[in-house]
Amino acid sequence: MANMSYCRFQNTLRDLGDCADAIHDTDLSPEESAARERLVETCVEMLEELGYDVEPLEREHDED
Repeated sequence: MANMSYCRFQNTLRDLGDCADAIHDTDLSPEESAARERLVETCVEMLEELGYDVEPLEREHDED
């Protein structure tokens, strides 16, 4: 169900907090992992739209 415009940010903030708590989870399905990446990209886009300078950090990749 879509969020109503008068509480969109309030509802999404709760869900985003839950995602932040689970950001390092490793037992995600491929679809959920892809959604996590898209969510992070969307957050970066939103920050840049608001004038924040977002610089990517050097990421370590597991080679297992």
